[in-house]
Amino acid sequence: MTVATVPLISVEEYLHMTYRPDCDYIDGVVVERNLGQYSHSTLQMLTLMTLQERAEQWGILVRPELRVKIRNGKYRVPDVVVLSKDAPRPPVIEQPPLLCIEIVSPDDRLRDLTERAQDYLVMGVPETWIVDPETKTAYRYSTAGLHEIPSGTVMQHGQIQLNPFKLFAQL
Repeated sequence: MTVATVPLISVEEYLHMTYRPDCDYIDGVVVERNLGQYSHSTLQMLTLMTLQERAEQWGILVRPELRVKIRNGKYRVPDVVVLSKDAPRPPVIEQPPLLCIEIVSPDDRLRDLTERAQDYLVMGVPETWIVDPETKTAYRYSTAGLHEIPSGTVMQHGQIQLNPFKLFAQL
């Protein structure tokens, strides 16, 4: 019987490689992310635009797909990262963002996205919002666990607000 092996690469190799789209890195393994679908891309753009409209007022920076160092040997690439406007701006984010947002792709499983959100929580991100353009549902993941957001509800973390249901209507 032959066992398939995954070639391991070093953190340095990962950090100096360009992946299109960018990939996560977990203990020597480069892990592809699911994305590239029209509804995913559209919702990501709408989310970025909506948050960017109030970025100055809220004192935040909003960025798509930045590498975030969870711990030594583990890097994730959230769909949207919200940082304090005064946060350091290294090539790879090492301080916890204010908020991470994950947009569900057709091949994603909620269990996998919850695992990603748990990684962000362990890093110090207080909550992650998970939004699904296909089912038009939204979730909040925090120390209280995963909770579905009632339809029509505005999601809020501090001053940061997003009504995903208004964005779903634009898909």
